[in-house]
Amino acid sequence: MVDRIHADTSVIGGCEDDEFRVPSRRLLDAFVRGDLRLVLSELTLRELETAPAVVREVLRAVPDGHVELLRLTAPAAELAQRYLAERVLGPGMLADAEHIAMASVARVDVLVSWNFRHIVNLQRIHGYHDVNRRMGYPAVDIRSPREVLGDE
Repeated sequence: MVDRIHADTSVIGGCEDDEFRVPSRRLLDAFVRGDLRLVLSELTLRELETAPAVVREVLRAVPDGHVELLRLTAPAAELAQRYLAERVLGPGMLADAEHIAMASVARVDVLVSWNFRHIVNLQRIHGYHDVNRRMGYPAVDIRSPREVLGDE
């Protein structure tokens, strides 16, 4: 079975960023080959609308059959609001909360991000897991692309 990996906007943008280019591109290549299944949210696609053209082009390389699209469902919206209500994230971080909530509700295998302040952050990850447990959702594995790919 192919792992379902939810990539947030930072990973797609990372393909064109000097600091994150190599691991982001390696992950993208795994999606292109079909070794991993790319899970994108409607939120990610909206965020990419304002990205530079070169970043928007990144996703064109991934065959449609290797991509799954997540919508912001009522349960995901409720879960995101719970992260905010319980101060796992601050009130201005709704988009980050929605990324985590959609991945949790969809039961993806891993969420990958370069956002170390609000997403790939151990204290916050514990908070997401605690809220998920109480709301009946599994803990979502949250990693950077480097952690998913192993050593380069």
